[in-house]
Amino acid sequence: MASIYGEYENNLYRIMDGILGSLNKFAEREAERTGRALFDHINHRVKSDESMRGKLELRGLDPTPVNAIHEMKDAIGLRIVCLFVDEVYETVKKLKEMENVTVIQEKDYITNSKPNGYRSYHMILEITTEFPDPAGNNPGIYYAEVQLRTIAMDTWAQLEHEINYKQDISNRELLAKELKRCADDLAGCDISMQTLRNIAKQGI
Repeated sequence: MASIYGEYENNLYRIMDGILGSLNKFAEREAERTGRALFDHINHRVKSDESMRGKLELRGLDPTPVNAIHEMKDAIGLRIVCLFVDEVYETVKKLKEMENVTVIQEKDYITNSKPNGYRSYHMILEITTEFPDPAGNNPGIYYAEVQLRTIAMDTWAQLEHEINYKQDISNRELLAKELKRCADDLAGCDISMQTLRNIAKQGI
Protein backbone atom coordinates (compact mmCIF):
# COMPACT_ATOMS: atom_id res chain seq x y z
CA MET A 1 0.00 0.00 0.00
CA ALA A 2 1.34 3.42 -0.96
CA SER A 3 1.99 5.98 1.74
CA ILE A 4 -0.98 8.14 2.77
CA TYR A 5 1.30 11.13 2.12
CA GLY A 6 2.11 10.09 -1.43
CA GLU A 7 4.99 11.91 -3.10
CA TYR A 8 4.96 14.54 -0.34
CA GLU A 9 6.21 12.26 2.44
CA ASN A 10 9.86 13.23 1.99
CA ASN A 11 8.87 16.89 2.23
CA LEU A 12 7.46 16.27 5.71
CA TYR A 13 10.81 14.92 6.89
CA ARG A 14 12.70 17.82 5.31
CA ILE A 15 10.42 20.36 6.97
CA MET A 16 10.67 18.61 10.34
CA ASP A 17 14.46 18.59 10.07
CA GLY A 18 14.36 22.32 9.24
CA ILE A 19 12.34 23.11 12.37
CA LEU A 20 14.68 21.00 14.50
CA GLY A 21 17.69 22.78 13.00
CA SER A 22 16.23 26.19 13.84
CA LEU A 23 15.39 25.13 17.39
CA ASN A 24 18.87 23.73 17.94
CA LYS A 25 20.39 27.01 16.77
CA PHE A 26 18.22 28.86 19.29
CA ALA A 27 19.37 26.43 21.98
CA GLU A 28 23.05 26.85 21.07
CA ARG A 29 22.81 30.63 21.19
CA GLU A 30 21.08 30.43 24.57
CA ALA A 31 23.80 28.09 25.84
CA GLU A 32 26.47 30.56 24.72
CA ARG A 33 24.65 33.39 26.47
CA THR A 34 23.63 31.69 29.72
CA GLY A 35 25.66 28.50 29.95
CA ARG A 36 22.70 26.15 29.42
CA ALA A 37 20.44 25.14 26.54
CA LEU A 38 16.89 26.42 26.16
CA PHE A 39 15.33 22.95 26.46
CA ASP A 40 16.30 19.50 27.67
CA HIS A 41 15.32 17.41 24.63
CA ILE A 42 12.94 17.13 21.67
CA ASN A 43 10.94 14.10 20.57
CA HIS A 44 9.77 14.25 16.97
CA ARG A 45 8.00 12.14 14.39
CA VAL A 46 6.08 12.08 11.15
CA LYS A 47 2.80 10.37 12.01
CA SER A 48 2.82 6.80 10.75
CA ASP A 49 0.74 5.77 7.77
CA GLU A 50 -1.40 3.47 9.92
CA SER A 51 -2.03 6.10 12.58
CA MET A 52 -2.94 8.79 10.06
CA ARG A 53 -5.30 6.49 8.16
CA GLY A 54 -7.03 5.59 11.42
CA LYS A 55 -7.42 9.23 12.39
CA LEU A 56 -8.85 10.17 8.99
CA GLU A 57 -11.31 7.30 9.24
CA LEU A 58 -12.48 8.50 12.66
CA ARG A 59 -13.07 11.96 11.18
CA GLY A 60 -14.91 10.55 8.18
CA LEU A 61 -12.31 11.88 5.75
CA ASP A 62 -10.97 10.17 2.65
CA PRO A 63 -7.39 8.84 2.92
CA THR A 64 -5.78 11.40 0.61
CA PRO A 65 -2.53 13.40 0.93
CA VAL A 66 -4.52 16.66 1.07
CA ASN A 67 -6.58 15.48 4.02
CA ALA A 68 -3.60 13.90 5.77
CA ILE A 69 -1.43 17.01 5.49
CA HIS A 70 -3.86 19.93 5.36
CA GLU A 71 -6.96 18.82 7.24
CA MET A 72 -5.33 17.00 10.16
CA LYS A 73 -2.40 19.42 10.57
CA ASP A 74 -0.42 17.01 12.76
CA ALA A 75 1.48 14.91 10.25
CA ILE A 76 4.60 16.50 11.73
CA GLY A 77 4.77 16.37 15.52
CA LEU A 78 7.31 17.73 17.98
CA ARG A 79 7.39 17.49 21.76
CA ILE A 80 9.81 19.92 23.37
CA VAL A 81 10.71 19.14 26.97
CA CYS A 82 12.24 21.85 29.17
CA LEU A 83 13.55 21.86 32.72
CA PHE A 84 11.70 24.98 33.87
CA VAL A 85 8.36 26.62 33.13
CA ASP A 86 9.95 29.89 32.00
CA GLU A 87 11.93 27.95 29.38
CA VAL A 88 8.67 26.64 27.93
CA TYR A 89 7.42 30.18 27.35
CA GLU A 90 10.80 31.32 26.02
CA THR A 91 10.77 28.46 23.51
CA VAL A 92 7.21 29.42 22.50
CA LYS A 93 8.54 32.92 21.82
CA LYS A 94 11.36 31.54 19.67
CA LEU A 95 8.95 29.41 17.64
CA LYS A 96 6.88 32.51 16.91
CA GLU A 97 10.00 34.30 15.68
CA MET A 98 10.91 31.63 13.12
CA GLU A 99 10.90 32.69 9.47
CA ASN A 100 8.04 31.49 7.27
CA VAL A 101 6.14 30.24 10.32
CA THR A 102 2.70 31.40 11.45
CA VAL A 103 1.03 30.16 14.62
CA ILE A 104 -2.55 29.36 13.67
CA GLN A 105 -3.57 27.79 16.96
CA GLU A 106 -2.22 27.74 20.51
CA LYS A 107 -3.60 26.46 23.79
CA ASP A 108 -1.96 27.11 27.13
CA TYR A 109 -2.78 24.10 29.31
CA ILE A 110 -0.06 25.16 31.75
CA THR A 111 -1.84 28.29 32.94
CA ASN A 112 -5.24 26.61 32.45
CA SER A 113 -4.82 22.88 32.95
CA LYS A 114 -7.31 20.33 31.68
CA PRO A 115 -9.78 18.96 34.26
CA ASN A 116 -7.79 15.73 34.59
CA GLY A 117 -4.65 17.69 35.52
CA TYR A 118 -2.93 17.55 32.12
CA ARG A 119 -0.53 20.43 31.57
CA SER A 120 1.24 21.35 28.37
CA TYR A 121 1.49 24.16 25.82
CA HIS A 122 0.10 23.27 22.39
CA MET A 123 0.72 25.02 19.08
CA ILE A 124 -0.14 24.40 15.45
CA LEU A 125 2.40 25.96 13.10
CA GLU A 126 1.69 26.81 9.48
CA ILE A 127 4.93 26.63 7.53
CA THR A 128 5.51 28.19 4.12
CA THR A 129 8.09 26.12 2.28
CA GLU A 130 9.94 25.83 -0.99
CA PHE A 131 8.27 22.45 -1.56
CA PRO A 132 4.97 22.05 -3.42
CA ASP A 133 2.08 20.68 -1.38
CA PRO A 134 -0.78 18.29 -2.25
CA ALA A 135 -3.26 21.17 -2.60
CA GLY A 136 -1.24 22.58 -5.51
CA ASN A 137 0.31 25.52 -3.64
CA ASN A 138 3.83 26.55 -4.61
CA PRO A 139 5.39 27.70 -2.30
CA GLY A 140 3.73 24.93 -0.38
CA ILE A 141 1.95 25.10 2.95
CA TYR A 142 2.57 22.44 5.59
CA TYR A 143 1.69 22.13 9.27
CA ALA A 144 3.32 20.93 12.47
CA GLU A 145 1.85 20.21 15.88
CA VAL A 146 4.10 21.23 18.77
CA GLN A 147 3.73 20.34 22.45
CA LEU A 148 5.93 22.00 25.06
CA ARG A 149 6.26 20.67 28.60
CA THR A 150 8.52 20.57 31.61
CA ILE A 151 10.04 17.24 32.54
CA ALA A 152 7.49 16.94 35.36
CA MET A 153 4.56 17.52 32.97
CA ASP A 154 5.99 15.08 30.44
CA THR A 155 6.52 12.39 33.07
CA TRP A 156 2.93 12.71 34.29
CA ALA A 157 1.51 12.60 30.75
CA GLN A 158 3.42 9.44 29.91
CA LEU A 159 2.46 7.70 33.15
CA GLU A 160 -1.17 8.79 32.84
CA HIS A 161 -1.31 7.33 29.33
CA GLU A 162 0.22 4.04 30.50
CA ILE A 163 -2.11 3.72 33.48
CA ASN A 164 -5.30 4.79 31.76
CA TYR A 165 -4.99 3.02 28.42
CA LYS A 166 -2.96 -0.11 29.09
CA GLN A 167 -4.93 -1.59 31.97
CA ASP A 168 -8.39 -3.02 32.64
CA ILE A 169 -9.41 -0.65 35.43
CA SER A 170 -12.59 -1.12 37.46
CA ASN A 171 -12.53 2.05 39.59
CA ARG A 172 -11.73 4.79 37.09
CA GLU A 173 -13.26 7.51 39.28
CA LEU A 174 -10.72 6.89 42.05
CA LEU A 175 -7.93 6.61 39.50
CA ALA A 176 -8.87 9.94 37.92
CA LYS A 177 -8.92 11.62 41.34
CA GLU A 178 -5.48 10.30 42.24
CA LEU A 179 -4.01 11.20 38.85
CA LYS A 180 -5.33 14.76 39.26
CA ARG A 181 -3.74 14.93 42.72
CA CYS A 182 -0.41 13.77 41.32
CA ALA A 183 -0.62 16.33 38.51
CA ASP A 184 -1.25 19.11 41.02
CA ASP A 185 1.65 17.93 43.18
CA LEU A 186 4.00 17.98 40.19
CA ALA A 187 2.72 21.41 39.17
CA GLY A 188 3.56 22.62 42.66
CA CYS A 189 7.04 21.15 42.25
CA ASP A 190 7.46 23.05 38.95
CA ILE A 191 6.48 26.29 40.69
CA SER A 192 8.90 25.65 43.56
CA MET A 193 11.77 24.81 41.22
CA GLN A 194 11.07 27.91 39.14
CA THR A 195 11.12 30.01 42.32
CA LEU A 196 14.42 28.47 43.38
CA ARG A 197 15.87 29.13 39.96
CA ASN A 198 14.79 32.75 40.10
CA ILE A 199 16.40 33.13 43.53
CA ALA A 200 19.61 31.53 42.26
CA LYS A 201 19.68 33.88 39.27
CA GLN A 202 19.43 36.87 41.57
CA GLY A 203 22.29 35.58 43.66
CA ILE A 204 20.31 35.78 46.87
